[in-house]
Amino acid sequence: MSNAKYKLPLPANEPVKSYVPAAPERATLKTVLAGLKGQQIEIPLIIGGEEVKTGRIGLCILPHDHQTVIAKYHQAGEKEIKLAIEAAIGAREGWSRMEWHDRVSVFLKAAELIAGPARPTLNAANMLGQSKNVFQAEIDSACELIDFLRFNSFYAMQIYEEQPPYSPFGTWNRMEYRSLEGFVFAITPFNFLSIAGNLPSCPAIMGNVSLWKPASSAVYPAYHLMKFFKEAGLPDGVINFIPGQGSEVGPLILNSPYLAGDTFYREHRYLPVYMENGGKQYLKL
Repeated sequence: MSNAKYKLPLPANEPVKSYVPAAPERATLKTVLAGLKGQQIEIPLIIGGEEVKTGRIGLCILPHDHQTVIAKYHQAGEKEIKLAIEAAIGAREGWSRMEWHDRVSVFLKAAELIAGPARPTLNAANMLGQSKNVFQAEIDSACELIDFLRFNSFYAMQIYEEQPPYSPFGTWNRMEYRSLEGFVFAITPFNFLSIAGNLPSCPAIMGNVSLWKPASSAVYPAYHLMKFFKEAGLPDGVINFIPGQGSEVGPLILNSPYLAGDTFYREHRYLPVYMENGGKQYLKL
C-alpha cells in the first residue's frame, strides 16, 4: 500500500511525424511495411494471457489487393467465450484492488512503446489492414491512440481526486470509486485503431476487465496492439482478445450474467430530407 499521493503531469498531444522523403521514420516504416506484407501470420485468441487456437479460420485480406492474405485468424465460439469470461472474472479482483497509479502505469508504458519502437509496426499494420496512407495511419494508430492512453490515465487521476466538498462538524465525508461487478464487452470498429484500443483499455484503467471483440475486418492491427499491451505489463485476463463472428459472439456475451457494461463506437450520420418548399433539412440517424 502506497503512503504517497501521486500526481501525473498534464499530457501533451503526441507530435505527428512528417514521413517526408528524407525523414528517418519514412525509411524505417517502409522496411517494416515490406516485412509485414511479405509474410502471412497466424492470429490466435488471447484469453487469460494464453494463445488459443480454435481452427475456425477467418482471413485478413488487404482491402486494396484482394489477392493478398496477410493473416489467418482464429475465431471464438461458445467454448472460448466461456473461457474468456472466466478469465476476466478471475482477474477482476486483483486488478480492481491494484493501486490506481500502478494500473495507469501499464497504459502509460504502452503509450511510450507506441510512441517509440512499436510505432512503425502499428502504423504499417494499420496501413495494410485498413488501406490507410501514412498520414492517416500516423494520426490514428500512433498519435490519437497515444493521446487516449495518456489523457485517460490523467483523467482517471482527476476522477479519483474528486471528493465531497463539505463535511458537517465532527464528520469526514469521503468517496471511493469501485469497478463494475463483472466484465465490460468492448465491440470495436473497423476504421480506427485508436478507438479500437481505447474501448477496452479505458475501462481497464478504472479497474475493470474487458472482453475485446475487434471488427472482423480489423483483426490484424488489433492483434498487434494487443501484443504491445501485454509487452507493457498488462496482467493476464484483464483484456481478453476474442475475434469472431458478431452474430455468434454477441448473444453469448450479452446473455452472460457477468456482463456489467459495453463500449462501442458509432458515427453520427445525417440523412438529407428535402422539403416541399425546396429547402433541405438533415435527420440524425
